[in-house]
Amino acid sequence: MRGRIALRRFYQTMDRERKHLLHEVMQVRGLMPLLMKQRNNQRWTAEDKRELIMHLKRLSKISPYIAVIVMPGGFAMLPVIAWWLDRRRGRRALTGPR
Repeated sequence: MRGRIALRRFYQTMDRERKHLLHEVMQVRGLMPLLMKQRNNQRWTAEDKRELIMHLKRLSKISPYIAVIVMPGGFAMLPVIAWWLDRRRGRRALTGPR
């Protein structure tokens, strides 16, 4: 019984964090066009600067999530690792067992 309660609590926590992360990412959506203003020879207004600061604060809140995703061995590396392992398996089949 305690295992079920612990598992339910774990899933509730994961769901809450997923919703929080999604909300924060959706709020940072306008960051790229704002950052590109300088590159496109446009000036940032005072309002643009305030918005940039707000976006950077939001990003700092989700940075632990981003770090876990892009760390070596993190979730972002799983497709690369799967491809690499599959590539090795195909090569081993061609050369035969050693």
